[in-house]
Amino acid sequence: MDLEQKLKTALDESRLLILGAQVLFGFTFQVVFQDLFSEVPPVSQALQCTGLAFMLVSVCLLIAPSLYHQIVFDGESRPGALAYASWFAGASLLPLTLGLGASVFVVFEQLFGRTAGAVFGLTFATGSLLLLYGLGFALRRPSRRKKMLESATPLKIKIEQMLTEARVIIPGGQALLGFQFVCTFTRSFRELPLSIQYLHAAALCAVAVSVLLLMTPAALHRIAFHGEDDISFFRIGSALVVAASIPLAIGISADIAVVFFKVTDNKGGAAVAGALALGVLIAVWLGYPLWRRNSAAP
Repeated sequence: MDLEQKLKTALDESRLLILGAQVLFGFTFQVVFQDLFSEVPPVSQALQCTGLAFMLVSVCLLIAPSLYHQIVFDGESRPGALAYASWFAGASLLPLTLGLGASVFVVFEQLFGRTAGAVFGLTFATGSLLLLYGLGFALRRPSRRKKMLESATPLKIKIEQMLTEARVIIPGGQALLGFQFVCTFTRSFRELPLSIQYLHAAALCAVAVSVLLLMTPAALHRIAFHGEDDISFFRIGSALVVAASIPLAIGISADIAVVFFKVTDNKGGAAVAGALALGVLIAVWLGYPLWRRNSAAP
């Protein structure tokens, strides 16, 4: 398998993983606005916030390789891009399983009590780790360290990979956007201070802009370029994919703050949580790739 195909496969695998994370990501945001969440014990509410943080890290790691590929390598297929995609996809599985365990605990505690919640939470987390990590390590084969030749990536491949990367990123925005629309019709949202409601509205607008930016390359390719491969389309599409990460990071971070305020009723703590989320997302998605690009420029 050549380098271009290996990178395309790695991106498709990230796309598959983020589709699974999408459901949990939406749930961890939305559950705090449900009527019965106020009856959940404070410790379990804190655990739900912890699960949200784990899911944030998982989604962050799954989206990062797409931006790294476009920013550092200008869409060229390179071993570094493949290594980055493989490592971050593997690393994303740990916070994903921990977030799953936390959510399962909260749900089953509400249904059957704390003991059942602990049993089911630990079972799901352990089972996920065994399937996602254990099976892979058990069947792992020796790596065939064969040097992959670097050459100019054909424009057709670059466009296919760029569109795949847009499809990798967009589920994170879709999961959050659905939550943002629905939660405005809940009673608990109407009870929030007006400033927090305005923050949520701003987050909704930011995520909607991100989703629109990620949808634009497909429409542009079909309407303006009639589906033909064109270097101008690739440059515009790549810029749109990278630009979409900024409002997405802002929207996710703002709603992290909203959720933490809903749970803690503390604006200071919510602001810290939102600022930390924004710092992590911007650093991983844009800061580190731009630093690597600039350091490699000479």
